[in-house]
Amino acid sequence: MYSGSGFSNWEIGDVDVFIDEKGIHHLFHLIIPNHDYIAHAVSKDGLSWKRVKNALFVGDPGEWDDDMLWTMHISKKSDGEGYEMYYTGLKRQDKGIEQKVGRAVSADLLNWKKENLYGLPFKSEAPHYEGPNNNPRQWISFRDPFKYQYKGEDYLLICARSASGPTYRRGCIGVAKREKEGYVLQKPLHIPYVYDDVECPCVFEIKGTHYLLGSIREDIKIRYWSSPEFRGEYSAFHNNVLMPQGNYAARVVKDGKHFLVYNFYFADGNVNTHRVIPPPKELDVDKSGRLLLKSYYYWQKLYQKTILQKDLPLPLPILGNPTAEFVLENENKWRFGCRSGYEIYGFEKPSNDFVWEGTLSVEGMGKTGFVIECDKEGTGYYISIDFMNGFVQFRAWGFNEKDVKNNFIFENIQTNQFEISEEKQISFKIIRYGNYYELSINDIVKLTLLDFKYNEGKIGIYVCSAVISISDSKIHVIPEPENEYAASDPEKYDNELQPNSLI
Repeated sequence: MYSGSGFSNWEIGDVDVFIDEKGIHHLFHLIIPNHDYIAHAVSKDGLSWKRVKNALFVGDPGEWDDDMLWTMHISKKSDGEGYEMYYTGLKRQDKGIEQKVGRAVSADLLNWKKENLYGLPFKSEAPHYEGPNNNPRQWISFRDPFKYQYKGEDYLLICARSASGPTYRRGCIGVAKREKEGYVLQKPLHIPYVYDDVECPCVFEIKGTHYLLGSIREDIKIRYWSSPEFRGEYSAFHNNVLMPQGNYAARVVKDGKHFLVYNFYFADGNVNTHRVIPPPKELDVDKSGRLLLKSYYYWQKLYQKTILQKDLPLPLPILGNPTAEFVLENENKWRFGCRSGYEIYGFEKPSNDFVWEGTLSVEGMGKTGFVIECDKEGTGYYISIDFMNGFVQFRAWGFNEKDVKNNFIFENIQTNQFEISEEKQISFKIIRYGNYYELSINDIVKLTLLDFKYNEGKIGIYVCSAVISISDSKIHVIPEPENEYAASDPEKYDNELQPNSLI
């Protein structure tokens, strides 16, 4: 994982990832609040990162980008060897009102030079988009470029604003096509008619369908739309949230046969608190054409040891509820019951960082879920699994020692939905990697977040007025996350990231 480590721990802004021919992941991201340069980090696995030479700085006074740099996208050049970066720039003279899109190039992804061909930099203009004379907000959105090559032609997707409609519903995904005279603005690729802005847009094709991603400021979620054609009408499913609240600025990159989605996460749900770039997730498609979020394939390469359920410590009650009982049905099945009130059954985790997977089954209509970092009083993280309504929640729940008049913590950190089956049974996978937590239900990621409240304690299950069982589970031990550190000599990064080296 990767986070800010300077004066401010929320300095990470929007991200973009490019995977080179050697399989090295290149992370480019903004530095906030100054927005004065674009940082660059590298990784061989998408999990542990090392900072290298900063990619780009604001221009000298008087240049078009002498104030701030905003979101970028990196790709191979379409007309020759090397790489290009399309990025957003602001000029001091414009006082933040106008955003423009420009370009930089590189032969090695490490050394970048600004080179504005193709009519760049360019800005938002009528008739399709807001301009100086049709802008009710007094500032113009035109940022976050994403280059997409389709049928041999280059397009730029842009976070833009439609020229008409209610002021707070004009957010759209703009598009410009590269012609002989340069990039030419065309009609918006998609207008949802509901959001103020659709930030960090990107497009990709899976199994013959095009998918658009956009980050929405109104609820800090990542949403998507689909179309059978790149320039066709894009529609939404009944639930088009790809990543739950707190995840933002997602971009998709192809990794062999895998489609990886990278983003940053607002810890504590506040834009001005700790921001971290979590491990990537994978994208897949179901029979109906809906996008599915799946766990990163690389986790399995980190497994150091696998402990079967029969070899795990037996879970013990924590709260002492006399109506609760635990039955060891066989070596691969635990059965828990509690007639009245709550009981938590916990056991010592074999390592701080792990992947726990298995099957959870429930009888009746009671409550159940998992606990992580749970102490002897029941303080810790609770993953609530509601089999009746199809809700899953990640909570911090426990004693508040800082306030005797409000001596409890009960915070819903993240919520999502899952499809209910008649059997009331799910396969689960819980990943704990540093302060990153991920829950998959039936192989689909439903919770992906970071939190820093609790770091020590047991793991286990809780039950209330129900009978449940855990069966065929196993815990995979994984190593602790490695901390990011800056390379003293950026030119050495290529040698240090050979297949047999570790970051």
